[in-house]
Amino acid sequence: MPLTAADNPVMDSIINRYPRSRSAIMPLLHFAQSKDGYVTPESIEVIAQKLNLETAEVSAVATFYTQYKRKPVGEYHVGVCTNTLCAVMGGDAIFEALKDHLGIENDEVTADGRVSVEHIECNAACDYAPVVMANWEFYDNQTVQSAKDLVDAMRQGNPPAPTRGPNKLPTWKENSAVLAGLNDGRAHEGVQAGEPSLLGLKIAKEQGAK
Repeated sequence: MPLTAADNPVMDSIINRYPRSRSAIMPLLHFAQSKDGYVTPESIEVIAQKLNLETAEVSAVATFYTQYKRKPVGEYHVGVCTNTLCAVMGGDAIFEALKDHLGIENDEVTADGRVSVEHIECNAACDYAPVVMANWEFYDNQTVQSAKDLVDAMRQGNPPAPTRGPNKLPTWKENSAVLAGLNDGRAHEGVQAGEPSLLGLKIAKEQGAK
């Protein structure tokens, strides 16, 4: 359901983090997304009222950032990096294969509501290319087959744990709440940084850097 008066305590706690209330627009949009799965016009109005802003100001943020969705996505929203390195390493092939496998196009949702797919730009994980993200959690070094297996497991309600991050893949709504700043207590689960990411630091230390 859209944001209501019952959500005021959480919204107030988010707003109170910032010296200027309008700085809370982005986390409040994530919080709204954790309720409905996407940002509704009704929630935009509630946020605007809470922050004493025009609805156009909140809408401008919601429509600028691609992490905010204006229509429902799947319980598991799969983003395939199609930027240069991931594309060269197989990202384009993965994206095309997933669309064909799921019978949907970019930004569409499977009929069961489980999975949606989106091509996205750089995930800032080029050392693990090609990279697939699900609800903004990393699945590294993917292949066409591993990506198909991943979405099949999602549709069965039992996705594997991300390569890095929590020990269990959160749903889209659960991770939207985390992005709003609501602590799910799982920040230290799983692998935080893998060997490829840490290689430069290791070499620097071996060479005497402090």
